Amino acid sequence: MTHFLESAPSLQSGSSKRSSRKIAIITAVRERRSMGLDDLVRAFGVSPATIRRDLADLEDQGLLARTHGGARTLPASEVPVGLRDAQYREAKTRIARCAATLLPEGPCVVAIGGGTTAAGVARALMFRNDLTVVTNSVTTASEIGGRPNLTVVVTGGVVRGHSLELVGALAESTFNAVTVGTAILGMDGVSAAGGATTHDGTEARTNSVMARRAQRVVVVADSSKIGRVTTAWVAGLDDVDDLVTDDAADPDELDRIRRHGVRVHTVAVPGLPGAAVAVRSPH
Repeated sequence: MTHFLESAPSLQSGSSKRSSRKIAIITAVRERRSMGLDDLVRAFGVSPATIRRDLADLEDQGLLARTHGGARTLPASEVPVGLRDAQYREAKTRIARCAATLLPEGPCVVAIGGGTTAAGVARALMFRNDLTVVTNSVTTASEIGGRPNLTVVVTGGVVRGHSLELVGALAESTFNAVTVGTAILGMDGVSAAGGATTHDGTEARTNSVMARRAQRVVVVADSSKIGRVTTAWVAGLDDVDDLVTDDAADPDELDRIRRHGVRVHTVAVPGLPGAAVAVRSPH
């Protein structure tokens, strides 16, 4: 019962603590296919009533199914953005700060996609001057849209509830109408075998347009995404210039990604499972 607890994010206070526990519950149930209520209570050190509330919330979001004695897994599904923000929080913050340093000095146009790590890049850039941000992320637009030093362009499109991204033809037409210096993309999977991938086909098409319109593509993804291949293809590694991740990523997979010509940058995050010596590689 220790494997998933060790691999889950460290628990924090308040709502972040509950989000982290929910993520760990999803991981535990998926690994074992089903778990009893008593096992979950012992694993997470909370009351049966607390576990029942968590299971009810997760079932409402389609992430698992409750049973009479606990919960069982469902086919793999995407974790909603509200929970994802608690996953690998420190890693995502450091990845975002590193990615922000890759932008050139002076006036430039940057496209920023959806996801918690990409939103972190936007926060790291909010004090820059002469920066135009084009985004299809409702989260990013709400956080930086009021900054007087930034020009923020928001695409149209259909709101995708899981990620709070604007997707579809309207979003794609906005990206097609602008010239972007750098695109910042958060991905659900990055691998030598599958390239850059995400969970949703419509989201992937919008991100693909964003990448094609950019002179430089920077993918930001924590170590849990490295080596993964998810449902929908966004870009091949030949179209990715830089990958920013953390030092718990599989070093062999990072070497395979480098062989496609991607510059790999890793940030040190103490305490992550499998964390190694940090390396920042230009090639």
